[in-house]
Amino acid sequence: QVQLVESGGGLVQAGGSLRLSCAASRGTFSSYHMGWFRQAPGKEREFVANINRSGDSTRYADFVKGRFTISRDSAKNTVYLQMNNLKPEDTGVYYCAADRTLGTWFQAFPQGAIDYWGQGTQVTVSS
Repeated sequence: QVQLVESGGGLVQAGGSLRLSCAASRGTFSSYHMGWFRQAPGKEREFVANINRSGDSTRYADFVKGRFTISRDSAKNTVYLQMNNLKPEDTGVYYCAADRTLGTWFQAFPQGAIDYWGQGTQVTVSS
């Protein structure tokens, strides 16, 4: 069973940057497609970005295209989310997710279909 631990969240001013990390353990990292979701206060959790197990295909939510970049480092069993030009509406808890079969289609399936989730890391963007 994969364990996912997010880090890198914090408080940043609008226009700033953060890099989130998600370290995977107790599993074969290269077997899993990885993704990021977020949940703003009072809202449902939503898809942010997704990368396939080989790292050569990615998919993004429209509201982060051009600002966020997902990547993975198999040597470190870690997936990253580089977030630039942050906006107050990016505030929320960011969750890492892993799945063995969904490829870059995390967005197209119910979140309950995804195999594993992390506990989340808080990102707060001040205006």
